[in-house]
Amino acid sequence: MPDRRYTVLIADRSTGVLRRVTISLRYGIAAVVSVLMMPVLIGLGAKWSATAEIDSLRSTATSLQVENANFRQTTGELTTQIQSLENVIDDLGARASFDPAQARAMQKLPAVVKSKAAGGNSQTNAAISDVISSSLTASPEDTFGVLRNLLTGLENRLRYVRRDVERTEALAAATPSIWPTYGWLTGTFGGRSDPFTGEPAFHQGLDISTEKGQPVYATANGTIDFAAYTGDYGNMITVRHDFGLATRYGHLSRFAVRVGQTVKRGDVIGYVGSTGRSTGAHLHYEILANNKLINPLQLLTGPAKR
Repeated sequence: MPDRRYTVLIADRSTGVLRRVTISLRYGIAAVVSVLMMPVLIGLGAKWSATAEIDSLRSTATSLQVENANFRQTTGELTTQIQSLENVIDDLGARASFDPAQARAMQKLPAVVKSKAAGGNSQTNAAISDVISSSLTASPEDTFGVLRNLLTGLENRLRYVRRDVERTEALAAATPSIWPTYGWLTGTFGGRSDPFTGEPAFHQGLDISTEKGQPVYATANGTIDFAAYTGDYGNMITVRHDFGLATRYGHLSRFAVRVGQTVKRGDVIGYVGSTGRSTGAHLHYEILANNKLINPLQLLTGPAKR
């Protein structure tokens, strides 16, 4: 089919200039169609763009949902760990509770002894307080980090608390706090008259009179450091406890332990006698802290055997 052409005359009235424009029918129709299709093409493009944006938003929303679920799971696990650590710390605190009498005996120990068992977690507690304070002003995005820091702080605190509890329990076990035998008190710590000469003298421990052969008990956990005959004290046992504490038991009739043996509070270590410089069957009992004598009466809290 031949391409039809049309000529359009354009006249300028002011100048009389006449212009001719030849238009091909095929190209004219194409131009008109293009003009008419432009809005349609723009609309289709906008639709395709909106569809792509919606798909992208849906993908992002799905990703955020998965991320949020993982976040909730992780924070839930951290919260559970934190609660577990707090329970363990509370249990350790309860485990470190002693009966009032035992606690009083420990408090009456010399400062140099208590300092050896002292521990502290003030820095750790301060760190935990800082973490808790920061969580009050933290944004939701920082929640995970706050929980992680709190968990780390609690783990450190648990380590300090466990150490302190263990050392406190060790100090309690090493504190001589029960009577070493059954009987009646006939000699106290301090100044008195010498029973042989009648002259003023210093008595280094307690004298507990009782029947010969009465069991003598270790007053705290420790190790037998000495068990032999020694001058004025006759058959004597020395028990070495932790934290610089030691106890002596004199005038024994015989021994029930050997040097190097480990004993617990309440174990029988010997038997009452009258060996050495003695006027009758009794037990001479001393307590030393860093090789210095202290008054045993201030630590006695319970009967001879638990």
